[in-house]
Amino acid sequence: MIIVHAGSEVVPFSKTGGLADVLGALPVSLGKKGHDVIIVSPLYKSVAEKFSPEKQAVSFNIKLNDQTLPADIYSIQINDRTTAYFIGNDALFLRDGLYVDKNGIDYSDNSKRFIFFSRAVLELLKKLNIKPDVIHAHDWQSGLVPIYMKTLYKEYFKGTASVFTIHNIGYQGIFWHLDMPLTGLGWEYFSSDYLEFYGKLSLLKTGIVFADAVTTVSPTYSREILTPEFGYRMDGVLKTRQHDLFGILNGVDYEQWDPEHDRFIPHQYGSDTIDLKHDNKTTLNRMFNLDNSDAPTIGMITRLAQQKGIDLVFEAMGRIMSMGFKFVLLGSGDKPYEEKIKDIAHRYNGRMSVKIGFDNSLAHLIEAGSDIFLMPSVYEPCGLNQMYSLKYGTVPVVRSTGGLNDTVIEYNPSSEKGNGFKFKDQNPDQMLAALKKAMDVYDDKERWQRLIKACMAFDFSWDRSAADYELLYKAYAIKSYLHGQRSTAA
Repeated sequence: MIIVHAGSEVVPFSKTGGLADVLGALPVSLGKKGHDVIIVSPLYKSVAEKFSPEKQAVSFNIKLNDQTLPADIYSIQINDRTTAYFIGNDALFLRDGLYVDKNGIDYSDNSKRFIFFSRAVLELLKKLNIKPDVIHAHDWQSGLVPIYMKTLYKEYFKGTASVFTIHNIGYQGIFWHLDMPLTGLGWEYFSSDYLEFYGKLSLLKTGIVFADAVTTVSPTYSREILTPEFGYRMDGVLKTRQHDLFGILNGVDYEQWDPEHDRFIPHQYGSDTIDLKHDNKTTLNRMFNLDNSDAPTIGMITRLAQQKGIDLVFEAMGRIMSMGFKFVLLGSGDKPYEEKIKDIAHRYNGRMSVKIGFDNSLAHLIEAGSDIFLMPSVYEPCGLNQMYSLKYGTVPVVRSTGGLNDTVIEYNPSSEKGNGFKFKDQNPDQMLAALKKAMDVYDDKERWQRLIKACMAFDFSWDRSAADYELLYKAYAIKSYLHGQRSTAA
């Protein structure tokens, strides 16, 4: 098949979150299966300066309301099967941040920027004379791709299937209704059945309504977003697409996250050399200025935000310390959370330490040197750190939501089946009970060693996820092809 992925960020070129990891890994995995894959993303300042993509002869203009904006095209050949194209427009994309300015404020023209991008994706394919079997758009920034395929570009993409993935339904691309003319679509589409969402324009809703298939990044999350609790007011819209809604778990890039070959940790180890994990723990203690006791160490690498369950950690930290744990955290986010977690760490100096910010090498060391990895998220569409932790033999303790529920199996001390510990509610007592179960197993060194090895045996590679997407693509590509044939015959 010819498969196109359209997304606003892609590793290693640009990144703010998990979307970039998916766009960096899934297309490459599909290429390994013999498909020809194209990635389309904006040419941000960081991409232009750090990667120097090759400028192509192709260029075109996009009309947005009363403006005509130029698009220059750049490319990087990732491998024989995978090519990345970048949509260039200096006024829209040549900025320091992807979506926000240096003060963390959303750019005021984000609707214009990504309406332009969605349309430019299809114009690029048309200019290159590429007719894909599937166009896979990701998140609200590409939300108009499916509707453009069915309206402005209907004839060219007849027979091409559209897939739209929701990576986090909390981010919906909502803008005021007067941005509607920028889309180039008639006001008849600004209705509750289409683009209108509580009086505003929602690019996420547009993708949900018009894509042939809608996916999320884990099976549990695909069910959760159908409920008022997790649907962020989109649950009613999603229920109308329920028969075309699928949850496919994200994968892990084991070329980057494998303790046997990890260049960021001082002591590489595998399931046969598990004792070396303790040497990484010693290094972690030293780097975080913790005492070098054998007390179980809890690690967290997180965004300091309400979604990640940080309030639960604040509420329970006194009791976590009294249970005898050590605690390390790497992360950044909301300033009040940053200040509070630093104050708590100061109170437990020597047994708790916090680093504000992000450091990739330190993230790898935390995974390798911690005994337990804590993820008490309010909601978690997929989550990656719990899967990294399993590979590193760092036992996850998680709230049973979204992808955390799909990847962590409650450990049974009798059968010794499972790979971690879960709790159901946003409740400090339940979280502490799960941590107590983990500590009880930790105190039995032989049992803990067996649990670590069981964790490391789990496989969440992108090859498995790519196979699931491949089946989905084939099913909807066939449907779209047959529909296109019928339309042509009519």
